[in-house]
Amino acid sequence: MFSLRSFATVGGMTLLSRILGFVREVMIAQLFGTGPIADAFIVAMRLPNLLRQVFAEGAFSAAFVPVFTRHLTERGMSGARIFAEQVMALLLVALLIVLVAAELAMPWLIHIFAPGFDADPMKFQAAVLFTSITFPYIVFMSLCALQGGMLNGLHKFAENAVAPVILNAILIATMWFIKGDALFVGEALAWSVTLSGLVQFLWLANACRRAGLALRLPLPRLTPDAVQLFKLMIPGLFGASVVQINLAVSTILASLHAGSVSFIYYADRLYQLPLALIGSAIGVVLLPALTRALRSGDPQAAMHMQNRALELGLVLSLPSMVGLIVAALPIVTTVYHRGAFTYDDAEAVSIALMIMSAGLPAYVANKALTAAFLAREDTTTPFRQAAISVAVNIAISFSLTLPFGYIGVAIGAMVSAWVNAILLGTILYRRGFLVLDARSKRTLPRLLLACIALGGATWGAVYVIWPGQQAGTELQALSLIGIIAVGAVAFAALALLFRVVGIAELRNLRRRR
Repeated sequence: MFSLRSFATVGGMTLLSRILGFVREVMIAQLFGTGPIADAFIVAMRLPNLLRQVFAEGAFSAAFVPVFTRHLTERGMSGARIFAEQVMALLLVALLIVLVAAELAMPWLIHIFAPGFDADPMKFQAAVLFTSITFPYIVFMSLCALQGGMLNGLHKFAENAVAPVILNAILIATMWFIKGDALFVGEALAWSVTLSGLVQFLWLANACRRAGLALRLPLPRLTPDAVQLFKLMIPGLFGASVVQINLAVSTILASLHAGSVSFIYYADRLYQLPLALIGSAIGVVLLPALTRALRSGDPQAAMHMQNRALELGLVLSLPSMVGLIVAALPIVTTVYHRGAFTYDDAEAVSIALMIMSAGLPAYVANKALTAAFLAREDTTTPFRQAAISVAVNIAISFSLTLPFGYIGVAIGAMVSAWVNAILLGTILYRRGFLVLDARSKRTLPRLLLACIALGGATWGAVYVIWPGQQAGTELQALSLIGIIAVGAVAFAALALLFRVVGIAELRNLRRRR
């Protein structure tokens, strides 16, 4: 069942990870600013993370979780474990081949992924070195995706949600204890990324063992079940990973302008907080719940889950979007403006943040809408719509990047998210898989009114409370807390006033918890 408790478990652990991620990004910004080592390390983080999110957490998880859940329902724990072992053996062979090929071809990969680095030999060499060190991370993360998918299929979400905390904790510890010039610290951070992958793998292996799903490593064998899984994965390489593919396009185009990779990256890290907290949590919890409902022959329950997931996602993402847009400059200045990160950098990042945040509700909706297809083991339809949205992103970004730099990249990513959401929603509606119920039809217009009023309240708070860029960090932080508090209280009052959420619903929620 799609439960708020499961959502809160995943969201809470994700929030902890993102808080540590903020600490990590603040330390990276203070150490490297938006200079060449910052750009090189960002590419070294983004390339394996892109493959992790596109392949491991995107295509693989999208195909594996429904099929594993079906095996769990039809064949029990033993049959599901045998299937997972078969998949793991084949997956490991494929990953090792990719790893060796990538390490040998690393300079050419950097030419493709960050073509603008060719103009700065030091930046290019640093990117090759750092990425060669971080690339094994994809092997560990793909195996973690398999382990996490098994745990999610058993509705054990906490252990998998904790795993990303490990990466941030190790990187923070590295920056805290390792001292030296920027190149040395960047190399140490690259080694820390790979180390964190190994630690996450061991953490989830222990969680699977405790859940009764300790996996052995059999000889690789291409069974019919494995063939079906990999067939589902092929279109899923696009369908479940639009955000990451668009980020890859953004990185390639942004690399053509000095500092633009860092501008997009730092803005992305800020708006990824609500996206991961809301969208990822919804996707993780909704997919196995929808799969079980559909396998049990209960389409009405599946429709109810779909409505509640969309409703919850929009209730959380729309006000987050408004807050990030209206308070972008205070947020960026407070979080990043210190050390090598200048106020000019803060202004540039805040513009990117405002544009990218306008796509936040679409990204969250995409997580819930894609789950409706994946639960029916349909990865082809999301792939087709994702291909259209990626084409839109490339067309807009390419046409706007030359005259407007990183701003064109941000606009392309935002517009493509909305194109993807509209296409997915339209197809689900036409197939009868998504029909808004009376509660959703009542809630969503009122939510829009509450968000418009929230924008006015937040703008007023910024105008009155924000002390400006010359104030000290402590005063800025206190002012930002005050702005956020005003927005939160205003939205809560407006939500009750417009009956977006009723008192009776809050009481029922408290009883259920």
